[in-house]
Formats: sequence, C-alpha cells, structure tokens
Amino acid sequence: MQLIRNPKDFYAGLLFIAFGVAALILSRDYAVGSAARMGAGYFPRALGILLVALGALLSFGGFRASEEAQPVWHWRPLFIVLFSIGVFVFAAQWLGLVLAGLILVFMSSTASGEFNWKEALVSGVIQGIVAVAIFVYGLAMPLPVWPLFISGAQ
Repeated sequence: MQLIRNPKDFYAGLLFIAFGVAALILSRDYAVGSAARMGAGYFPRALGILLVALGALLSFGGFRASEEAQPVWHWRPLFIVLFSIGVFVFAAQWLGLVLAGLILVFMSSTASGEFNWKEALVSGVIQGIVAVAIFVYGLAMPLPVWPLFISGAQ
C-alpha cells in the first residue's frame, strides 16, 4: 500500500514548508515589533509562519486518496524549456533582446506536442516587443536590442 496517495499535493506542501522555513531563518535577526509598530521582521516572519502552516495542510492532504488520475512525469519538455532559457541568457548579449527572445520562444514551444511555427512566431514577436518596452525603455536597462553586427555597438 502506497502511503502518499497524492504526490502533487504532498510535494507542493513540502515546497511551501521549505520556503516558509527559509523566510523564518532569514528574518531571525530582524526586530519583529508589534502589530501597531511593525519591525522589519514582522512581515517575513508572519509570511513564513503562514507558508509553513499552509504547506503542512497541503502535505497532509497528500496522504488522502486523489480522485483524479496522477499524470506521468515527462522529462523532455522540462529539459527543452530549461535549455532554451540557458540559450537565451548566453545569446541575448550577442543577438540582442529581440532575436534571443524569438529563439527562446521557438525553442521552448517545441516542448509541446502541439507546436505550430506560426503561433510561435507571433508569440516571439509579441514577447520581443514587450521585453524591449519593459526592460530597455521602461526600466532603462542597458540591454542590446538588436545583434551587435546590425547595431554597430561593441
């Protein structure tokens, strides 16, 4: 007999507990204060306690039988998405934000069994426009927009 009947809830609860414990540990040196005069550690500590409590409830729910069938874990999409993020990180400095973003969307879209290159192209163009608007113009981050050989920057 399997003890953990709903692994998704059980492991999600453990993740909540881990983040809650991390918040409690990281905020241990801050003054808590009171509800009327909150210190720097009041909110992180309260959030950590709530995360631990919620995680415990969620993890205990993992021992109950689930009515839905548990999906099979697929490793291929996870590796494709993670690899495409890594390619984006290294390509953005040479190819610029627009082309690296387009590559990111195309590569990560291939992780789905429903890949459509037209949809990926539209999504990539929209993502590139939004990324440039937010990071280059909105936040004024010094990121190359276009490839170095087109923009002439060094």
